[in-house]
Amino acid sequence: MAEITAAAVAQLREMTNAGMMDCKKALTEAKGDLQAAVDILRKKGAATATTKGAKEAREGVIAQYITPDGRLGVLAEINCQTDFVARNDMFRAFAEDVVRRLATDPNADFEAERVAMVAKIRENIRIARHQRMEVQGNGLIAAYIHTGSKVGVLVEVGAGQETTVANDEFKQLVKDITLQIAAGHPLAVSREQVPPAVIAKEREIAAEQVKGKPAPVVEKIVQGKLEKFYQTYCLLDQGFVKKNSEVSVKEHIGTVEKQLGDTVTIRRFVRFQVGEAVAA
Repeated sequence: MAEITAAAVAQLREMTNAGMMDCKKALTEAKGDLQAAVDILRKKGAATATTKGAKEAREGVIAQYITPDGRLGVLAEINCQTDFVARNDMFRAFAEDVVRRLATDPNADFEAERVAMVAKIRENIRIARHQRMEVQGNGLIAAYIHTGSKVGVLVEVGAGQETTVANDEFKQLVKDITLQIAAGHPLAVSREQVPPAVIAKEREIAAEQVKGKPAPVVEKIVQGKLEKFYQTYCLLDQGFVKKNSEVSVKEHIGTVEKQLGDTVTIRRFVRFQVGEAVAA
């Protein structure tokens, strides 16, 4: 009997979008013949997505789920091939089911449901990525899905005191932060989170742009360009969109902290945009 390797199973799965065990059984039945295994799966209806599976899924939606107590949330990108299907109620219901189940079970397996959905919709469907957050200590998890469901945000914001979490001003601040992340597209919360290699690269680029000038002048210009970089890259340094960028996010949070009589910390966030995961 021919040896059924993991590589062969993976290749058959890529060709047919069938489940791993179905692929292994088909290869065993076909004595290792890949094309014969494809035919076996097609005959059994396990490869309904065969012709669609080879096509890239670059459209889709971002879906979110937050538990009623605001202590746990999930953000996921579900891809399909066309915007028409992305607006389909059946596809959107599938996306909503994915995030709800991931909230309960981070290791949930959706392969059977995915294949069944491909058979119904006649387009390739892909659960591209997801993020699950749970509050550590005092705080809230919040999400925001931009109109059209092409951009989504998930954030954890912490508070020093338990009573602050129920405060309407705190809840509004958390909501505003999700809108800021969606609009500003930051890549880090603060300067401390920016990788040293990224900063070094920005320094190098800035210095190259003004080479030939006296060293003190170069350093001053480089520092100025780095400040502008931080104001784009770092959430806390960005201009707060609800104040027309006249104050930074950090300054706005400071104002709210005084009103609350407590400390507020943006602990982490993710921002998903449809197609990013496919392109990566």
